Amino acid sequence: MTRVIIVGAGKGGTALLELFSEDWTVKIVGVADINERAPGLALARELGLPATTDYRELLAADAADVIIDATGNPEVSRDIDSLKSDRTGLLAGVAARFLWEFLTAKSQSKALEDKYQLALRELEAHSEGEFIIGSNPKMKELSQLIARVAPTPTTVLVRGESGTGKELVARAIHAHSALCSQPLVTLNCTALSPALLESELFGYRRGAFTGAYTDRVGLFEKADGGTMFLDEIGDMSLEIQAKLLRTLQTGEIRAVGDVRTKKVCVRIIAATNQELEKAIREGRFREDLLYRINTFTITLPPLRERLEDIPVLAEHFLKRAQAKVNKKVNSISPLALTLLRNYSWPGNLRELENIIERAVVLASSPKIEAEHLPMHVQDSTVFKPQDGFMEGKSLAIERFERDALSRYLTEAQGNISKAALLANIPRRTFHRLILKHRISARVPKPRNK
Repeated sequence: MTRVIIVGAGKGGTALLELFSEDWTVKIVGVADINERAPGLALARELGLPATTDYRELLAADAADVIIDATGNPEVSRDIDSLKSDRTGLLAGVAARFLWEFLTAKSQSKALEDKYQLALRELEAHSEGEFIIGSNPKMKELSQLIARVAPTPTTVLVRGESGTGKELVARAIHAHSALCSQPLVTLNCTALSPALLESELFGYRRGAFTGAYTDRVGLFEKADGGTMFLDEIGDMSLEIQAKLLRTLQTGEIRAVGDVRTKKVCVRIIAATNQELEKAIREGRFREDLLYRINTFTITLPPLRERLEDIPVLAEHFLKRAQAKVNKKVNSISPLALTLLRNYSWPGNLRELENIIERAVVLASSPKIEAEHLPMHVQDSTVFKPQDGFMEGKSLAIERFERDALSRYLTEAQGNISKAALLANIPRRTFHRLILKHRISARVPKPRNK
């Protein structure tokens, strides 16, 4: 670790102090300036570093490996050179200015890299899928709410069951806002412990805790000027809720282990699958925080309440699955689509997406059939009067044929002639039916003992 003394705590010296304080390989052993009100002296005291108006006091201790003269005064440089020990290096004049400019450029480059990574993640997330409205009246009303609230700076709370697409709503709001060119920073509050969540949100200073070898910028600072999406805010601890509330009220953040505060301007979109009013009654959520984030609420309906959108959603997920699996499966059979519409979807959009991808993997033709769906979806068929008598009858026959053919084939160990005999129908008819339902005649052979 290199020990450094900075002489001159004006603009240049303060910049060097800020840059070096973020580097664990450098230890600032003192800062000096003849001006008691120099900004670098105030910063040094905040950081707990030796600060003085007489640089000779620091030189007398002989505790530095390098002295950086940021005063630009040749007389001060000559005086320091005459007082320092032979083993201590001196950077002054053009060399000191070059170091300052170099480190400043490096810091700016890192900030640009951070913004680039945030933009890249946002672009990747946006390409994963779009928010689909469909024909459901609740979803059409929801799209109007998004259009109205997006251009405003208002805090938004998105409610809905897990897997209903709350993050997609947040991305849609950000994309249609005046902040769309700025970062959208997302954080799942469930995934982190309270200590890690605080560090992620507000950042930390070097030495704030074991393992903090360098300063880290928090997500609030990275989102400055843009939008932050806090997913599952109901899982946030009461301690972090209090700190979040303070930031929302004052616009100020304080990194862990820091004594200074910084101003940020961030739009908050929060989401939860919990009943926050119940959490308040149970002492798990702050009532004042709910009032702060509940300025504008959007409630997403579960998928079981928008079954009319299943065809368009399934088609959307089918296109994504094709690209992901790299397999040409471009349609869904009417029976499979009926089974999807009749399922209750406890996992909502996320479950539908996974089931479609699974079906694409299993499909042996360009079409997803009923047999490619999980058994719990195939077995979910129930009679619905509103579907009509003929459709219900057709569905029941389809299901009976598929189940019966599979059982006969299993009993006959895959022998089609024997299975047709057991079913008491001609072999040609049996063969035609298994082709219709795309049932394989192969059955697992028993292992030799």
